Amino acid sequence: MTAPIMTAPMKMKILTAAMALGMALPAGALAQPEQQAPPPARVETVTATREMLAPTIQVPGTVISRNDSRIASEISGRILWVAEVGDAAKKGDAIARVDDRLFKLALVQAKARSKRLEANLAFRQKDVQRVEELAATRNTPVSRLEEAISQRDMVTQDLVEARADEERARQDLDRTVVRAPFPGRVVARLAEMGEYASTGTELVRLVDTYHVEVRAQAPISTAAFIESGMVVMVEADNGEIILTPIRAFVPVGNEISRMMEVRIALPDEGLIIGSAVKVSLPSANPRSAVVVPRDALILRLDSIYVFKVNSDNTAERIEVRTGAASGELIEVIGPVKSGDRVVVRGGERLREGQAVAMAK
Repeated sequence: MTAPIMTAPMKMKILTAAMALGMALPAGALAQPEQQAPPPARVETVTATREMLAPTIQVPGTVISRNDSRIASEISGRILWVAEVGDAAKKGDAIARVDDRLFKLALVQAKARSKRLEANLAFRQKDVQRVEELAATRNTPVSRLEEAISQRDMVTQDLVEARADEERARQDLDRTVVRAPFPGRVVARLAEMGEYASTGTELVRLVDTYHVEVRAQAPISTAAFIESGMVVMVEADNGEIILTPIRAFVPVGNEISRMMEVRIALPDEGLIIGSAVKVSLPSANPRSAVVVPRDALILRLDSIYVFKVNSDNTAERIEVRTGAASGELIEVIGPVKSGDRVVVRGGERLREGQAVAMAK
């Protein structure tokens, strides 16, 4: 016959009755079932390595456009149209127009003068040929030939000048359409339709939103460790990490702030112009260091630690200090050596000495 299952209230009643009667209960009557050990924690690990890293400092930077221009009119005239704020423009697209009626008339006049001189030149050229034939048979004086040649040459030069005037009139007409010198967006209208624009009057502010970079101020003391083309880390406000090269740096410091300007290249799109970023720049010569991925670090208010997986597949908690960084790798200072297996996934839930298993 199967023994009845003893519930907690039943056990309590038996214990109370036994204590009241002074009776001893059989050994194991109230024993709890034996606790089973938890299964090994699933974790992902990487191997700590030794790399050459340079200590870095973080300096503030700002995302700027490589092309930010106030586009002006190259001719004078009444403004017919200006692009709206926010309009996108490709290189060569129209962003403003100036009244072109007078410039069309000037081009017509220049073309007419060129045609007239071309006809005159054709006549003068034939006249020279006729006089040369007469001069060859001594039927006309040499001075007549010289005069014909002189008149032909003068008309030739007049035609050169007329064609230059025609080209100038054509370019002036073309300039009545103000075109974007680079791709970007109109961020301000500096003149309105109906206003009169003189040569040099600013019409729109155009900002290139496709070619951007970071402008940062670095201490002069870092100049010896910075060079163009060096890859540095840029951290955006949203935590995004970008590894990108230094485009240029200006080795001229401000005598008051003791800072110099550094320009860091950025991908064509992503960060908005004006965004604040942090730039990590080298502050000393590279040195050998044990590095792990940043994901291996477990950050607490009072400590930073990693979990190392020992040979018996148990987790060992090791407190560390951080040093130089390069991209996703960061130096750890403490009892971690190259070749150690450290946890990069699953470490937040681990306990000291807990068994672990490698995630598949």
